Amino acid sequence: MLDIEAILSQMTLEEKAAFCTGATPWSTLAIERLGVPSIVMTDGPHGVRRASDPNTLTAKSLPATCFPTASCSASTWNPTLLQRMGEAMAEEAIALKVDILLGPGVNMKRSPLGGRNFEYFSEDPYLAGEMAVALINGIQSKGVGTSIKHYAANNQEFERFTISAEVDERTLREIYLPAFEAAVKRAKPWTVMCAYNKVNGTFASEHHQLLTEILKEEWGFEGVVVSDWGAVRDRVKSLVGGVDLEMPGPKHAHVRAVVEAVKSGQLSEEVLNESVRRMLRLVDKAMRTPKGGAFDVDAHHALARQIAAEGMVLLKNNGILPLKDIRKAAVIGRSAREPYFQGGGSSNINPTRVDVPLDELQKQGEGIQWTYAEGYAADESLHPEMIDEAVDIARDAEVALIFVALPPSKESEGYDRQDLDLSRQQVALIQAVAKVQPNTVVILNNGAPIVMSEWIDGVAAVLEAWMMGQAGAGAIADILFGKVNPSGKLAETFPLRLADTPAYLNWPGEAGKVRYGEGLYIGYRYYDAREDAVLFPFGFGLSYTTFEYSNPRVSAQSFRDVDGVTVYVDVTNTGKVAGKETVQVYVHDRQASLSRPVKELKGFAKVELQPGETKTVAIPLDFRAFAFYHPEYHQWVTESGEFDILIGASSADIRHTLTVTLESTLELPCILDMESTVREWLADPRGKAVFGPMFDQMRTQMARMMGGDEASNEMIGMDMMGFMMDMPVVSVLGFQEANLPAPAEVVVADLLAKVHGKA
Repeated sequence: MLDIEAILSQMTLEEKAAFCTGATPWSTLAIERLGVPSIVMTDGPHGVRRASDPNTLTAKSLPATCFPTASCSASTWNPTLLQRMGEAMAEEAIALKVDILLGPGVNMKRSPLGGRNFEYFSEDPYLAGEMAVALINGIQSKGVGTSIKHYAANNQEFERFTISAEVDERTLREIYLPAFEAAVKRAKPWTVMCAYNKVNGTFASEHHQLLTEILKEEWGFEGVVVSDWGAVRDRVKSLVGGVDLEMPGPKHAHVRAVVEAVKSGQLSEEVLNESVRRMLRLVDKAMRTPKGGAFDVDAHHALARQIAAEGMVLLKNNGILPLKDIRKAAVIGRSAREPYFQGGGSSNINPTRVDVPLDELQKQGEGIQWTYAEGYAADESLHPEMIDEAVDIARDAEVALIFVALPPSKESEGYDRQDLDLSRQQVALIQAVAKVQPNTVVILNNGAPIVMSEWIDGVAAVLEAWMMGQAGAGAIADILFGKVNPSGKLAETFPLRLADTPAYLNWPGEAGKVRYGEGLYIGYRYYDAREDAVLFPFGFGLSYTTFEYSNPRVSAQSFRDVDGVTVYVDVTNTGKVAGKETVQVYVHDRQASLSRPVKELKGFAKVELQPGETKTVAIPLDFRAFAFYHPEYHQWVTESGEFDILIGASSADIRHTLTVTLESTLELPCILDMESTVREWLADPRGKAVFGPMFDQMRTQMARMMGGDEASNEMIGMDMMGFMMDMPVVSVLGFQEANLPAPAEVVVADLLAKVHGKA
């Protein structure tokens, strides 16, 4: 173990500055004279991308298991499986001598156009947080660190180094920060990676409120804040903001700038010392796990196959699946032979091996006569002759399996998608094949939603196989032949068209800014609020069996917010094969002082059931399940009242609704001020106590002015009072100054002194 304070006291100013900047693209500085070794980090959202040469960013990486990307793994809705994935990744990191894996990514899928969406879990912060907690706990349980990223509001690739995400505080707190918060508080990642972009005009790498006030002070983060690679513009400002480690290195000019800033008094050496302490603690943790050795390639490949199978989502099935008694099958599509299993960019893994869909189908479909047609080229070019060939073999078969992968030019780190479409060749291919073969099954490989209205009605089944990892081909075969019952559920909404999506009018921004104009209403929250139809809703996924939900109940009909409540429901497999079902619990606030989404996911559980078996699922809901962030109080707030608990198989398939009553235990400070409205004064207990009698007197005076009859009183109640309710009290009183003992401003100041306890 390192003696942190002793080492710090012996370090020179130059060593401190250099220690907080990378020594190479992938490693930190070693201080040999003080016994401080270098530690190695590498990309790792879904596999260990260990560079063969740590001194260059472009070196080919060493072989490692390519697990399914986050869009697939999140669709498992299975934190236990994600934890196992994390443990396997840690074993490979140890074998490849890596100390910290740079992942997971938990940014929200604000728009399905985001080029890096395949690396992120969900459009929902609760689901993303649960997946992140599980993966981080799995990795770190083996003594390997993580770096949750990209903090914060990193939701597009367009101008990603410079764009300013303009987002209000409540939206930031309720949508874009909760997954980070859950991971920091419950999984304690060793590092947090700041984003490239600006947030409300300030670079994330210099954002004191995000990095220091919220992350380190409010959430209690004790680890290291590391920059995204190349995110630091001003090293001194980033240190003050809260970035402890700048990557990549070396950055001699930045090191000199820090030294000079300390010597000149521009930068307090204690700020630098705090980052050094955090870095030394990080190195000390990494030293405790010996590195080197080997990992079980076959076991990890099998795990990757299991995760892929559980994350694949059966979107449509008219009964053709699982395949049975098939003698002749046509396999169509380039990705059946050249699997599209991961995205481009920094997370691209050098796989230990890659299964091929056509090969895996042939292994499980012995005795079936297989034919193959390429169907489409690697690019988006049109080839009518390829379609003709596919139609010929489909017509002569009993079933056609079309494998369709988005061209790599459509989604990758570095650029956003321009549309949600397949290529014109691919659409024409599906339409032509489905026209001659009613038993057409489409298998999709993509990292984010696509639109399907042009062809989905004509096909028999659709399997969303995502960017499925190196073993995904076997998982596809397992599902198609019924060896595995599909249980994946969508972690994001599939819209009918791009124009329907929440951020459509505010994407991708202009003049250096992107306005998060949709606020809280991303994903299903938006479609619920607008009552818009979607192609497939959040949480949706079919199975080869059926499930019945019964006997819904809660641990308490009325409860205090700090105590929470547990939701129970019995789930029965009413079909003929074993299967897994994900029970989802959403919360609806019947009456709130601020606008709230129609419903929000606040709990879920995945249960495995044999035919005819019933199990009781218990899902606890805590304080935060009922709270919202109040931008005036700058805190999470609960309000007493009734809430609906919605138990469903998806966000659109609610099986049962229960109503509970919450008692808020919060004692909120009074926030009335000179500009507060009549409505706000009457809604505040202290305000109503001092202003209520005056308000009643004003109503009486107005009634007299109007003649005091029933008709005039009704008009006052409906018109005048309604008009006044949203006026500042000082303005209302200003119209009646002749009847006041002092100017309106003085009267309101006296009232404020009373409610704030200063009178």
